[in-house]
Amino acid sequence: MSSLGTVGYMKAFGLFAALMITSALTACSTPTTPAAPAEPVAENQVTVADRMYSPKTLTISVGDTVTWVFADRGMAHNVVADDNSFRSALMETGQFTHTFDTAGTFTYHCTPHPDMTATVVVEP
Repeated sequence: MSSLGTVGYMKAFGLFAALMITSALTACSTPTTPAAPAEPVAENQVTVADRMYSPKTLTISVGDTVTWVFADRGMAHNVVADDNSFRSALMETGQFTHTFDTAGTFTYHCTPHPDMTATVVVEP
């Protein structure tokens, strides 16, 4: 038998097995950095999902158009200005747009879910 002997071979095999398991686990691990969103968020866009408007406050300039994108997995929402200056239909999917022609702060809500509120700030 060689100079390693039975115990030496067992230790060498154990180290080799541990190295192989570590390599396999490392190769199968998931990256720690978050995945990029599937679609970039468009400028002046509000997402309607998870029973909320995101962003909660959007600042734009006079003449800009805001697009609300409805994506709450089948739950219907709408966009209703507190001053009644704009209103969408109840929607589960799709988009609603509104162009803001005057400066000011416009708060809005969802009729079926009054806890859903947000604001568009329109600067001159």
